[in-house]
Amino acid sequence: MAKNQVFAPSKTRSLPVPDGTVSGDPVIVGTIVGVALTDKGDGGNDAANATVAIDGAWDLAIGTATALAVGDKVFIVTSTRALTTTDNTGANPVFGKILEAKGTTAGEVHPVEIVQV
Repeated sequence: MAKNQVFAPSKTRSLPVPDGTVSGDPVIVGTIVGVALTDKGDGGNDAANATVAIDGAWDLAIGTATALAVGDKVFIVTSTRALTTTDNTGANPVFGKILEAKGTTAGEVHPVEIVQV
């Protein structure tokens, strides 16, 4: 049996997150995207960390007024952690794919499936 496993298979990790991160926020840590399951420093995490889901689909607000079809990519703005419909010439990493059509109202909440790239 292998004895070199570092983490058991899991879809959550304790990761360092920005100040002000609360449960339910989209986050990006390096190239890892996810949704905070705890507030920063809570849930048995170090003061700088939160428990982050790195898999699954989550109801999240998409802050731009651009329509999306099912399966379209949703991007995350690294500096603000806001979700957007544009990659900004590669500056905004892929966060996931939308699971239902989005209209042209900014801030609409829709299920987004996390995609690790």
